[in-house]
Parts: sequence; C-alpha cells; structure tokens
Amino acid sequence: MHNIFINLYKYRELIAALTWKNIVIRYKQAYLGILWAVLKPIMLMLVFTLVKSFVGIETGGLPYPLITFAALIPWVFFQESVSEGVNSVTSNASLIKKIYFPREVFPLTAMVTKLVELLISFAILAGMMIYYQVMPTVHAAWIPAFVLYTMIVALTISFFGAAMNVYYRDIGQAIPIALSLLMYGSPVIYPLSLVQKKLVIEQAAGAWSNDLYFLYTLNPLVGIIDGFQSALIRATQPDFDVIYPGLILILTILPFSYWFFKRAESWFADVI
Repeated sequence: MHNIFINLYKYRELIAALTWKNIVIRYKQAYLGILWAVLKPIMLMLVFTLVKSFVGIETGGLPYPLITFAALIPWVFFQESVSEGVNSVTSNASLIKKIYFPREVFPLTAMVTKLVELLISFAILAGMMIYYQVMPTVHAAWIPAFVLYTMIVALTISFFGAAMNVYYRDIGQAIPIALSLLMYGSPVIYPLSLVQKKLVIEQAAGAWSNDLYFLYTLNPLVGIIDGFQSALIRATQPDFDVIYPGLILILTILPFSYWFFKRAESWFADVI
C-alpha cells in the first residue's frame, strides 16, 4: 500500500500536469468557468430545501440549507472523484498505449482535480456560515482528516472500478446509478439523528433495528458526512462510534482493491 504514496510523490509533476489539463479542458470554453463546479451542490441544496419545506425534517434548530450544504461538500467530492476515477483509465487510452508509468496515476489525478473544486465549495460554505452567524470552533480541525478519509474511500472504489471498466464498459455506466442510490443511503437529505431516532431509540424495525443501524454505519459516507456536519456546523466532536465501522471496512477493502488494480494493469494496453 505504501506504493500509492511513493508514486504520488514520485509522479507528482505528472499528476499536476494532468490535473491542470483536466481543469483547462473542462472549463476553458465555459462562460462561467470553474464556477460550474459548485453549481451542482448549490442546486441540490436548493432542491432539498424545497422538499424539506413540504416533508419537514428535524435539524435541531440549525439552518437546513447550511447542514445540507455541509453534507453535500464531501458527498459531491466523493461522487465526482469516483465517477471520473472509474473512467480515468479508459479515457486516457492514448497515453496508456504510448508510454508506461504506474496506472494508478489516473485515478489519483481524477481525485486531485476534484480537490480544486472542493476548495471552492468550502469558500461558499464559509460565506453561508457567516450569513447564518455560525462560526467554526476548534472541532473544525477534524476537517482535513475527513477530507483524507473521503479520498481513501474514493480511491478504494476507483481502483477496483477503473480496472473492471477496462474489461467491462458497463461498469462506467452503472457507477452513476449506484452512486445516486447510495446518496439516499447516506445522511445527505436527512440528518443521521433521524436514523438514530427511528432505529436506535424507537426500534422501528423491531429486533432487526440495531443490526440495520450497524449495516447503515458500514457505509463510510455516513461517518464522513456526519463528521463534517458535527465539526463545522454543530461545533461538536465527531461521533467516532459512527465512524469506526465504515473506516474499518474501507481499510480492509483498500489493499485488495489496489492489488486487483495492479494485477490488471499489465493488460490494460492490450485490452483498451
């Protein structure tokens, strides 16, 4: 696994060049430029806020647009990193056939590209926090750790998905659908406290309630999103009982995902 970090450092200039190319190609002829990168979370926030006005979601007295945007920041970063990471190998077929370098550079580049957009989203969140008079506390120091955690989750899926997508192009088509469904299994539209109330406190699923809640927390995005909201908006320490299940699962899967990618990359140039 240390090879990931070695290659990240060794090929940092190549990753930087590819990242810049991706950004330029994506936004060069767009009138609004890189601002398009933040339109997605903003539009989703507005839609969710509209839905909330009809459905009614308890937010503990906090502004719903604020906690929703705080949830959308890691979610969109994860979703976009995975979507581009899974397609990163097939979309760079010409480079793969011309020269050799570690192919994990492509999923890494896809993720680094999204870091630029992530920073812009943070700037917008800062403006919203000022507007709603919600100031960050010392707990905000956890945010870099959650960003790193999100990157690890995205890479875990991207390595395996990118390798599979070379051989089965249906993977690239299925990933956006799977990620859209995963959003509803993550506390983006609704807060985690709602799930805890239904399953842990009210035992809404009867004898299965605690097991279902544990399965829910195996989704690493649950701990990440709730951690973002707690550290930035609620000004409280993240709930590590929610974080541990998903973290342990993803750290278990990551070595296998990377091994599978490295094993498959020998035949990328032939198959692609």
